[in-house]
Amino acid sequence: MPDHSWLSKTRSRLPHEVHEQVFGFVLTLLAERGLVKGERLGVDDSTMEANAALRTIVRRDSGETYRQMLEKMAKASGIATPTTEDLIRLQRRRKDKTLSNADWTSPTDPDARIAKMKDGSTHLAYKPEHAVDLDTGAIVAAPIHAADQGDTTTIAPTLAAAEKALSALGLALRPEDRCEVVADKGYHSRAVLKAIDGGPWQTRIAEPKPPKGYLRWHGDEEARSAVYANRARLKSEVGREAMRLRGEIVERSFAHTLERGGMRRTWLRGRDNVHKRYLIHVAGYNLGLLMRVLCGVGTPRELAALTTVTGFVVRTDDAFVLVIAAAMLDAAPALLVLAVTPDAA
Repeated sequence: MPDHSWLSKTRSRLPHEVHEQVFGFVLTLLAERGLVKGERLGVDDSTMEANAALRTIVRRDSGETYRQMLEKMAKASGIATPTTEDLIRLQRRRKDKTLSNADWTSPTDPDARIAKMKDGSTHLAYKPEHAVDLDTGAIVAAPIHAADQGDTTTIAPTLAAAEKALSALGLALRPEDRCEVVADKGYHSRAVLKAIDGGPWQTRIAEPKPPKGYLRWHGDEEARSAVYANRARLKSEVGREAMRLRGEIVERSFAHTLERGGMRRTWLRGRDNVHKRYLIHVAGYNLGLLMRVLCGVGTPRELAALTTVTGFVVRTDDAFVLVIAAAMLDAAPALLVLAVTPDAA
């Protein structure tokens, strides 16, 4: 993955369009070698912690900090000069401890939003969303959304970014050759299915169970048709296989970029800067797919583990002997002995 310190120094000097061109250039290299099919896209999102702390948030209307709010509540409860321990106890006992993004903001990173992370903790965060080619594993689009936006809200701009990337690769979507969109039940809604149905996309979105055990349509035949068609595609063998691929390949892209790639927490501020950094990071992930095609390995560590070569020379009065021993990961060890006699030389 790209080095953080180098990108942090250069990201302010390079515009966002340059990072998009680099990301598109890597996608072009993948497409030239058949690593972008554009037939089935898996869509999913995750969270990344912003470079801002919750303790620094202020109210949007008055600019009051969170600590000042607690001190005011402590004085109202009879504590004239509350200590830090008093404020902590008050915070723990306080009911309805929800923080609304409509009321609170971060002065250091106004684009960050209060959100619950994947591990259950609450932080100021961003929401990266991937559109991944399920046939190859290539990330076609990776926009950064506000962390408080729901999946049904962000899927439309993510698909628009994916469609733009595919068109730039000569894989423009046509209604007669519909590309499948595979997603989990968080993306399922009648509005989403109606908006996508009939266009260049064909949905295979997991359907949650109705809260009352049945659905009411209230005369909305368009929504009824879209939901039933999506359900039929899900129950087919092709649909079940696509959902298995989504769980494997899309989640793997987040594991490599966020967990092993170190992007679970960003060290930049502002959604534009975070997205520039993330585009280069995802381009590095896509380059790993290309390297596996070109040389069989995608990372330097994998290359080091693949082959171990040892060579030494034995020189005597009668011959010059070169010995090369190679131990390969998935193949039998190889031994090469080259002997040169004085007469042959």
